[in-house]
Amino acid sequence: MEEAIQELKESDFKDLFREQMERDRKYVQDVQIDTDVEMLIPDEYVSNIDERLRLYTALDNIETEEGIEKFTDSLRDRFGAIPAVVEELFDGLRLRWVAKSLGFDRVTLRNGVLRCYFHKNAQSAYYESKIFDRLMKILGGQGRVLGVQLKQSAARLLMIKEKVKSMRMAREFLFSLQTLAETEPAQS
Repeated sequence: MEEAIQELKESDFKDLFREQMERDRKYVQDVQIDTDVEMLIPDEYVSNIDERLRLYTALDNIETEEGIEKFTDSLRDRFGAIPAVVEELFDGLRLRWVAKSLGFDRVTLRNGVLRCYFHKNAQSAYYESKIFDRLMKILGGQGRVLGVQLKQSAARLLMIKEKVKSMRMAREFLFSLQTLAETEPAQS
C-alpha cells in the first residue's frame, strides 16, 4: 500500500508532494571516502582483530551524532582515552553523512586537496533537485570566496577545495556548504 502511495506521489501528484519528496528522497545511498589521512582503530588501542572488526561494523551502522557519542563512551570505558586517529575516523563518518545529504557519492582528501564528486548518474533526479540547484547557485556566486572550483571530468562533475588538512576541516567545510544550501532560495 505504501509503495502505491509513493508511486502516486511521484507521478500523479508530483507537484503537490514535490517539497515532501525533496525532503524525504535520498539521492545517494552510500559515499566512498578515499584519503591519505590516517583514520583507524589502531592495533595498540584494540589488539584483538575480531574485536576491531566488530567495532568497525558497529561504527559503520551509526547514523547520528548521539550514536557516535555512545560509541565513544563505550570505547573510552573499555580501552581508555580515544586516539587522534580514531577521532579522524569519527570525522570521516560525519563527513560521509554530510556528503550524502549534499549529493556527493565519492569524496577524496589527498595531499590537502578535497574533491567531492557529484552523483555519478547524470540522469538522476538529483540534478533537478533543490539541493543541486542551490549548490550551483552558491558555488557559481561564491565559489572564489569559498576557495572552491567546479570541474567537469570525462564522466562527472566535481567540486575541488585546496588546503584541507584533516577530515574535520573537510566535514566543517561541507557542513557550512550544507547550511548555506539550506538557507539559499532555489532558482526559479
